[in-house]
Amino acid sequence: MSGLRVAVLIVATSSICTSPSFAAAESSYVYCDNGLRCFKAPCPSSSALDLGTGTIIKGVSIDTSGLPRADKAITAQSDVLYSGKIVVRGSIEHRIQTFAGKEYSLPRLVATRIVRTAKDSERKHCSSH
Repeated sequence: MSGLRVAVLIVATSSICTSPSFAAAESSYVYCDNGLRCFKAPCPSSSALDLGTGTIIKGVSIDTSGLPRADKAITAQSDVLYSGKIVVRGSIEHRIQTFAGKEYSLPRLVATRIVRTAKDSERKHCSSH
């Protein structure tokens, strides 16, 4: 293999391994307020149900900046996100945040699109259910 070809493969491999968007597999989630309240950050007041695995991720925040314009308009109109009324496609990333001088690795749901309306059975972890 030529030196140039090896260099290109190394750069491509390291990009894939270090990029969170490539590292995290997409799934479908029901994100909502779970009813928990706290007095000190970080606060686990939101959760997301991973419909692929059935796992509930507690203390997750949501990043809707990657949603298409039409989907952003839907989330801006009402409480569809916080009441768990929709299923979003996306991935969970862990991001470092600092509260009171202490670092925490917190989950963030990076939403890429709205899939459909959530079923009542998928909203059981939500406080508005």
